[in-house]
Amino acid sequence: MKDGTGDIHEMMQDMGRRARAAADVLAYTPAEAKRAALEAAADAILDAEAEILAANAADLDAATNLTSAMTDRLKLDTGRIASMSDGVRAIAAQQDPVGAVIAEWDQPSGLRIRRVRTPLGVVGVIYESRPNVTADAGALCLKAGNAVILRGGSESTRSSAAIHDALVQGLKAAGLPADAIQRVPTTDRAAVGEMLTLSEYIDVIVPRGGRSLVGRVQAEARVPVFAHLEGICHIYVDKDVDPEMALDVVLNAKTRRTGICGAVECLLVHEDAAELGQKIVDALMAAGVDVRAEGLSGSAPATEEDWGKEYLDMKIAARLVPDIDASIAHIRRYGSSHTEAILTADDAAADLFFARLDSAILLRNASTQFADGGEFGMGAEIGIATGKMHARGPVGAEQLTSFKYLVTGDGTVRP
Repeated sequence: MKDGTGDIHEMMQDMGRRARAAADVLAYTPAEAKRAALEAAADAILDAEAEILAANAADLDAATNLTSAMTDRLKLDTGRIASMSDGVRAIAAQQDPVGAVIAEWDQPSGLRIRRVRTPLGVVGVIYESRPNVTADAGALCLKAGNAVILRGGSESTRSSAAIHDALVQGLKAAGLPADAIQRVPTTDRAAVGEMLTLSEYIDVIVPRGGRSLVGRVQAEARVPVFAHLEGICHIYVDKDVDPEMALDVVLNAKTRRTGICGAVECLLVHEDAAELGQKIVDALMAAGVDVRAEGLSGSAPATEEDWGKEYLDMKIAARLVPDIDASIAHIRRYGSSHTEAILTADDAAADLFFARLDSAILLRNASTQFADGGEFGMGAEIGIATGKMHARGPVGAEQLTSFKYLVTGDGTVRP
C-alpha cells in the first residue's frame, strides 16, 4: 500500500491522531473564532479563484468517460466559486449550535437538568466528483466544533486541493489548528479502507456518492455512518392538479440540473390524468429528455431496469398508475427514501402521501430540486441522510452535533 505520500496506513493513523487533537481544541473554541475562520475562508476562496479554476480545468482535462451530468457536477466556473464562498459565509453567519440548550427541566430531587448540544468529535467525509463538497463539508464540520478528514473523488483531486488550501488559510487567520480540516492527499482507494477502520479517531463517517460507494462504507465501516444513498426521487401527479403547475414543476425537477441527487428520476401519473401526463412527457422529450414510459408514449418503452434507477442524466422513467395507493406502493418498492413529491390540489391526497411514505423529504406542489440544505435555510449541507438514526434529510451544522446532560444540584444526595 505504497503511494507518493508514503505508507497509507501510517499516513491515515497520523491524520487521525492530528484530527483528534484538533477536535479537542475545537470542542471549547468560542463561536466568534469559528465564525472568523469561516469568513476568512470565504474570502480566501474568492481570492484563489484563478488557482481553483486552473486546478478544475486540469481535472476536467484528465477526466475520461464522464457523462454530461458527471461533468456538470465536476465543473466549476466563476459563478459556482462565488456560490461556494457565499455558502461558507452563510454557515459562518448561522447561530453556533454548540452549547445550545435543547431542553431543560427540574426534578423533584432538586436536580436541574439541561440537555445541550456538543460536537461529535472527528468526522470522516468520503465523496465523489463534486469539488464544492470540500468547502461545504469543511465549513459545516468546523461550525459544529468538529475536526474533519476529507477524502474526495479522484476526478476532482486538484480542485479539492485548491479549495482545501483556502479553508486552511481561514483556520490559520483565526488562530485555529490547521489540522481541524484535513484532506487525504492520495487518490489510492486503500485510504478509504483505512478511514473506515479508524474507530480510535473517527466518530462518524459520511459517504456521499453512488450505490457502490455507500454500500462499501456501510459494509466495511467500524464507526457509525450517516448514509447519503442514491437520490431515486419520484413525482406523483394526482388526478386533481393544476396542469400548468404540474408541467412547470416536473420540467424543473428533471432538467434544471440533472446531476444532483434531488433531480427527479421517476414520474408517476394517475390514470385519470393520462392526457396531462402525455403532455408532460411530450414536453420532457422536447427539452431533450429520454423518457422510458409505461402507459404513456415516450422515447422508448420502460423495462423493469428503469424503475429504481438513478440516471443523473437527461433520462426519466414514467408510468401511469391506477391511483395514489399504487403510486405509494411503487415508491416503497423502488425508492431510496430520499425525496418524493406529490402534485395535487386535494388536501386529503397530500395528507395520505405524507402519512404513508417515510422518505427523508416529502414535498407537495414543489420541485424535488429543493432537496438541498441551502434551500432549507441551512446554508449548505454535507448530504441528504436517508437513514433513520440521528441525522435525517439535509445534514447541516446542527445535525453534526450530539448532546450531553449538564446536571446541577445543591449538595443533593440520593435517598
